[in-house]
Amino acid sequence: ACQAWARARRLVPWRPAERARAHAWQAYYVLAAGLTVLCLSESARMQRELRRLQEIPETLTWHSLMITLIACALCGLLVLLARAVRLGTRRLIQGLGRYVPRPFAVVAGLLISATAVVFGTRDVVFDRGIVDIAARVAETTNQGTKDGIFRSGSPYVSGGPRSLVNWDDLGYEGRNFTGSVLTPSRITSVTGRPAKPPVRVYVGRQSADGYEEAARLAVAELERTGGFRRDVLAIAGTTGMGWVNSTDAEPLEYLHGGDTAIVAAQYSYLPSWVSFLVDKEQAGRANRALVEAVRGRWLREPEERRPKLVVFGESLGAYGIEAAFDGADDLLAKVDGAVLAGSPNFSPIRNEITERRAPGSPVWRPEYEKGRNFRFAQWPRKDLARPGGAWERPRVVYLQNASDAIVWWSWDLALNRPEWVRDPLGPDITTEVDWFPFVTFWQTTVDMAVSYGVDAPHGHRYGTGSVEAWAAVAPPSDWSRADLRHLKRFMEAREAPY
Repeated sequence: ACQAWARARRLVPWRPAERARAHAWQAYYVLAAGLTVLCLSESARMQRELRRLQEIPETLTWHSLMITLIACALCGLLVLLARAVRLGTRRLIQGLGRYVPRPFAVVAGLLISATAVVFGTRDVVFDRGIVDIAARVAETTNQGTKDGIFRSGSPYVSGGPRSLVNWDDLGYEGRNFTGSVLTPSRITSVTGRPAKPPVRVYVGRQSADGYEEAARLAVAELERTGGFRRDVLAIAGTTGMGWVNSTDAEPLEYLHGGDTAIVAAQYSYLPSWVSFLVDKEQAGRANRALVEAVRGRWLREPEERRPKLVVFGESLGAYGIEAAFDGADDLLAKVDGAVLAGSPNFSPIRNEITERRAPGSPVWRPEYEKGRNFRFAQWPRKDLARPGGAWERPRVVYLQNASDAIVWWSWDLALNRPEWVRDPLGPDITTEVDWFPFVTFWQTTVDMAVSYGVDAPHGHRYGTGSVEAWAAVAPPSDWSRADLRHLKRFMEAREAPY
């Protein structure tokens, strides 16, 4: 074995002369400096074009300097880690070489080192490091309450008087949602119409043991508050720690004068980005239990007195709602409408519709069965009018921005060219965008982290698109276009409660 190793080393005896090596390094430094300047310049130009498309001021402050500093820091960290791994591997091979022939020591050392790096990164650094720390921080946050949020005095709200759910058990996001409930006077001041106190039912992670028990408790709360006797009953999908977007919930309550009931349940303590990576299946199981329990009780109401049953969710909450149904037809068969915003790439119903879209319709605005029940919109006022055929009920609106990285991110980006970079590109996607193996994956991953850094309707910001979406899915009986425009202006100007 040792002789074979020596012969293998003699197969590549050549080594460049010192002078040639010096010239090669000089050429490298000159070319690297030139290419760095060129790449930074091109990056700034592309960013200005992208900012123009997304209606952001084109001025870039410290752009090139920030990229340079971040790149140098990452490079230094990676080099440090690589050299640490190399040093450790060498020491391991040297130790094994005392007991086995050198070739076997090399192979065994490399395999052990590679295994330690892969499993150590996943189990120790990610699962027991990043995820564990994030979970501990999130669980501590879950015990708090946002400044300005207080326990509601409404008997129609979970955590309020006579509620079956304790205020302290609602969790951070549950207290935000129930503590910011609209009052009849607030609704009337905006709409000019009489209003009822809205029903908001929420079950926190600490309120029940298991998803089925949480769903049963939610149904009991709906019965207590009279939620099954309202005009509209909405099931909300939550994200991560249990967030329900107030900008999705409030327009429904304004449109129907508070004659609404919204029910939601927290399924995790983890923040959304962690749930997105490691815990998304829990969202599907929790929402399926909630949908089945609420719908089962809803079906017991006399048909002529049942409220409209609708579902909604944003981001991971939209995925959770989709995962509660067995496909597009099942969704249409079981509810009276849906509003889903920023559904992630792994959302099953959205994928089904996109894959079966009409030939020629782009992936970022798919046309499915001539828009009979499903329609996609980035600018709802004009997008929901397309295609021009009949829009039947039940209606499902997808608010989907072409530039939303969360919508398009997937592991497949590393090796497969996605359809969203093919012509025609989305209205806020620069023509400079292209796909490169691995590079596009990491670019999109970074874009997810900054997808809230733009204004709606771009990135992962959907703003007040839910106003038009709800008006299409669950329209009030006596609202004019002027009334809708007034509500939209109010929602755009108002400060979100949490």
